[in-house]
Amino acid sequence: FISFRVGEEEFAIDIMAVREIKGWTETTTLPNQPDYLLGILNLRGTIVPIYDLRCRFGLGLTTATRTHVVIIVSVLERTVGLLVDAVSDILTVRSEAIRPIPDMERQGSTQFFSGIIAVNDSMVVLLSLEALFDRGGTMLPDLAA
Repeated sequence: FISFRVGEEEFAIDIMAVREIKGWTETTTLPNQPDYLLGILNLRGTIVPIYDLRCRFGLGLTTATRTHVVIIVSVLERTVGLLVDAVSDILTVRSEAIRPIPDMERQGSTQFFSGIIAVNDSMVVLLSLEALFDRGGTMLPDLAA
């Protein structure tokens, strides 16, 4: 897994989905898109939508600076970018070390969590990119619409 920070929280995603990590660059905004879709950028000929995870998780819009990072991922046959505060670490975790999400109401961003890893004295929440970007959900609007 690759771990990253959004606000004060640590999250992680499957490193096999990561295509590239790059510094923040301005995006081209599109009209009538959700707040968490910051815009698009041209990445060597591929148009990539950039999503603000802080905003998606209900923590407010990110005021992106040069210290922010975009993680380019491949998910559900699409290439998308995730704006995060910083990339933290690469984690090697045995499957039995992944704990289930506690039984609680699954609403808001918790529906995108797939597990929790205890790392030293902190917790890292695993994100399911497939759930986060399922077109049946609300994260990935159809940009062609």
